[in-house]
Amino acid sequence: MCDTCGCNITPGNKHLVQTDGKLARTQDGKTAVTVLKSLLSENDHQAAHNREHLDRQGVLAINLMSSPGAGKTTLLEATIDALGGDYKFAVIEGDLETENDAERIRARGIPAVQITTGNACHLDAHMVHEALHQLSLDGLDILFIENVGNLVCPASFDLGQHRNVTLLSIPEGDDKPAKYPVIFRAADVLVLTKTDLLPVLNDFDPDKAERHLRALASQVPVLRASARKDTGLDGWLAWLRAERDAHRHRLAQGETLRPAIQPDGSRLHALTEEPAQHGHRHTHHTAKDA
Repeated sequence: MCDTCGCNITPGNKHLVQTDGKLARTQDGKTAVTVLKSLLSENDHQAAHNREHLDRQGVLAINLMSSPGAGKTTLLEATIDALGGDYKFAVIEGDLETENDAERIRARGIPAVQITTGNACHLDAHMVHEALHQLSLDGLDILFIENVGNLVCPASFDLGQHRNVTLLSIPEGDDKPAKYPVIFRAADVLVLTKTDLLPVLNDFDPDKAERHLRALASQVPVLRASARKDTGLDGWLAWLRAERDAHRHRLAQGETLRPAIQPDGSRLHALTEEPAQHGHRHTHHTAKDA
């Protein structure tokens, strides 16, 4: 789908870029896959810079991931309405086209930068870096990064955030954690959205969705919310408050937090990552190592 993230390498064609594959080397003899690794290496370098910048300003960055239409922007609107008097927010919006979501956030008096990615199916650290230059971080408590609607690619890229939030809406079906394990493994919390539709879409079983998540060896919280009906938001708001407090405590200790990235992404990122960091969702690092 996009030319920079590796989406064009699939299980069906990856043999072409492996050691003896037809496309493993370019005409000048250089390894073609090095290009992809180099892109990921540069992304990680920029993400570390983004996180260090956010940490210096005391800002908690949260990456929101889901399929299109799962309710990311609506959840943000409800969050702003509930906590806007206690916390200072800013939002980075990611979509292929339009400023629709950013305009909705700005209508609530919150600064929002829209990133239009064109044909790219996720945000990357360089896009976020450019957006950060358009925001004032002074006194900011939480920066939300609303990623492009996609249940695969966003989980593979470190943007400089501290936490990943994955949303699953009731109309999507309770089997999505089993069918799209990558993005659910990367989650630090799973929010089931549009729960007001459960009486109508009664084939969605929240307990079954959670069982699919636990089958991925994930023990993260599962929260239920209906942002439009303003019900069930207490758990989500409490999680945000706790994360903001925990982030301030980490920074006071000279530590930061790096989010999880999906396993294939970890292997491709191995060019620049320390082996001990792979697969550890909640590993703490000192701020100077971020």
